[in-house]
Amino acid sequence: MNFIKKYFKIFIGAAVLVLFIVVFFFSQRGTSLEVGMLKDWRGATVERRIAATQILTGADENIDVLVACIDKMATLPDSGEMPVRDAAALCYTGIQLKESLY
Repeated sequence: MNFIKKYFKIFIGAAVLVLFIVVFFFSQRGTSLEVGMLKDWRGATVERRIAATQILTGADENIDVLVACIDKMATLPDSGEMPVRDAAALCYTGIQLKESLY
């Protein structure tokens, strides 16, 4: 009987340790918008959105248009799983194309 109690305690201890490691791992996820998804974009402040857009594009002009474009993309259905960097690249390319045509 003591044999079973001993291994049961070890099993409970190992389960608690694994649970702690899993919770710690998920709590350390990156919260930067640059590597986040568009569902994270919707909940971010305007300052964080502007900073992320400047970092992703490396440009200071048309930031308000870029942020508005990414905001629009974030409101589309099923866009929550799209990376912010992809949305920023699409918007930035579209703005460059529009400027080169005019």
